Amino acid sequence: MFPPASRFPLPLLAVLLLCLAGMAQAARFSSVVIDAGHGGKDKGAFWGGVRESHLTLQVAQRLERLLKNKGVKTAMTRRSDVFVSLGSRVGIANRHASALLVSIHFNACRSRSYRGVETFYGGAASRAIAQAVQSRLAARLKTNNRGVKLRDYKVLRETKGPAVLVECGFLSHSGERARCKTGAYQQTAAQAICDGVMAVR
Repeated sequence: MFPPASRFPLPLLAVLLLCLAGMAQAARFSSVVIDAGHGGKDKGAFWGGVRESHLTLQVAQRLERLLKNKGVKTAMTRRSDVFVSLGSRVGIANRHASALLVSIHFNACRSRSYRGVETFYGGAASRAIAQAVQSRLAARLKTNNRGVKLRDYKVLRETKGPAVLVECGFLSHSGERARCKTGAYQQTAAQAICDGVMAVR
């Protein structure tokens, strides 16, 4: 129980009210649909012999195990190296009532100097989830925090429940690509995403 508002200095009260408003806006969910980006004929980013579609599946499978260990009901949009259309991914998410969609990706850029992680969301109700995931991802992977960003991606726009899209690192950056390939990096990324999800569940 909070003390009367009159006991808080006005600036502190304003911050407290903003925090409570953000908490109230966080979408609730009872299950998590894990979307390993790309797959099959769609290999995604491809740098230095590394396919994004392979890495996303590795992180997705690790994330599923972690969430199941927490007692969370999960589903996957793909479990092997197969092509799944964006519409089918949305359809899978929407078949699960009160589900959060977590779409996993790796980044790339023509400029090979960029590195770091970022998380996208499609609506106000998903912002708190994106922030919880992003803060843990950047801190634990010890890379650039590129922040959370609002985007109109199909998997974010058309999913009925909350949805976030996580970019776990830049394959176009040689140093980060070398890290992304390792099981340790993939496990750390999956654990950070899991902990972010659990923090707002």
